[in-house]
Amino acid sequence: MPKRAAVFILFLLFFFIPRLNADTIYLKNGRSIEGIIKGEDTESVELEVAGGSVKFQKNEIEKISEAPQDADLLRKEWEERKAAYEERIKKQNLAEEQKPKEAKINKDAAGIMVKATLNGKVEVQFHLDTGASIVMLRRSVAEKLGMNLSRVVPDMQAQIANGSKVNAKRIILESVKVENSEAKNVDAAILLDEAGDIGSDGLLGMSFLKRFNFKVDQKEKKLILEKL
Repeated sequence: MPKRAAVFILFLLFFFIPRLNADTIYLKNGRSIEGIIKGEDTESVELEVAGGSVKFQKNEIEKISEAPQDADLLRKEWEERKAAYEERIKKQNLAEEQKPKEAKINKDAAGIMVKATLNGKVEVQFHLDTGASIVMLRRSVAEKLGMNLSRVVPDMQAQIANGSKVNAKRIILESVKVENSEAKNVDAAILLDEAGDIGSDGLLGMSFLKRFNFKVDQKEKKLILEKL
């Protein structure tokens, strides 16, 4: 093909291939929606909009006109809006998460009791113990969490409130949640000996509490937790 003919064909393609533009659909009810027409048949028109697409029946449409910006610019604007919205929601969630939250407490002869949920599935009653460096669990709690303790080898000793030392196995809890306050990947220990009977399901120790600024209000019977 002669060079001049090839150039002429490219010239025609450049000017006559339709440019993909944005569109505005005007409905008979007075509303208008800007988007990009994806498809059309004898009865309906499908319009791509931010976050998906929507189909309109032709008998609902007053007219369709070309919007002042092209499709690529419109899609870019949608992405920017989506990113800005997601960032705003992220900041709102973070601010909400960091607000101080309250949890109910009770007292018994051994001290302050608080309810907790472990790994999102097992509810327990813990003694609040700021002297315990990590969260401690009775064997029965570990078994409820699905742990097979028949071949567990102790790798530490834990000292409990009465001063005795108990064989224990260190683990990581996926989550510890006290009402609306949650900490992930919390160091804990399973008390393997019967001597580890501490009068509750375990001890809520500092491996959880250190994730928060916390305050015990014994008068109002509540534990206040503010995430760090």
